Amino acid sequence: MNSLPQILHTISYMGLPLLFAMVLHEYAHGWVANRCGDSTAKLQGRLTMNPLAHIDPFGTIILPLLCLLLPGGFFLGWAKPVPIDPRALHHPRRDMALVAAAGPAMNLALAIGSALLFALLLSIEPTIGSYWSKSEDTTLPDTWQAKFLLPIAVMAVYSVLINVLLMLFNLLPLPPLDGGRILTSLLPPAAAHVLMRVEPYGMFVLMGLIIFDPQIHLIHTVTSTLTHSLSNTILSTAIGLGTGNTP
Repeated sequence: MNSLPQILHTISYMGLPLLFAMVLHEYAHGWVANRCGDSTAKLQGRLTMNPLAHIDPFGTIILPLLCLLLPGGFFLGWAKPVPIDPRALHHPRRDMALVAAAGPAMNLALAIGSALLFALLLSIEPTIGSYWSKSEDTTLPDTWQAKFLLPIAVMAVYSVLINVLLMLFNLLPLPPLDGGRILTSLLPPAAAHVLMRVEPYGMFVLMGLIIFDPQIHLIHTVTSTLTHSLSNTILSTAIGLGTGNTP
């Protein structure tokens, strides 16, 4: 179990990026649905960026805290899903794919934006890059720029990791995740109907995948290997653009 000071330190840097990532993910679903003819989310007061309208007590607060308490565990979380009525969409199959893809697309945009912010901060105060150095003799200068910009830079890096993780996890082709709903919209009607019948049991299947992941390594590949690989690519590309040294 992680120590309390370590948990509090992590929460102080990860809390805000995680909240923004989950809230804007759901807002994107509702915004695209509204543009495609379904105003359900808007009528229910969910087409807003007010975090209070999107917080799910378990998925937004309890589960992320449990993940921090358990060493080596999965870091997962979600906001309250926005209500979508496929019957109100102009073109239900096509528009449901667009609505489902909007959440992961928002997370990708936030990851890229956060990486560009980090590159900008690094160009202003290059010494904040030493925060991640493993060398013992790397210390930040005692200047107001470093003290003010370092917390923002750390949150920006965490924002890249969190948003890439949420994007990849939600793109798993399993209903009710976004990837499952995109796949349902793209498959022929007969195959889509079979996949739709899995949705009521989707969360149980997902929990099973998590429990047996030490043997199959599917969730670990998404939450660790792919997440860190894509995050490092986005960060290094942004830093290269910011310094003029593209990889």
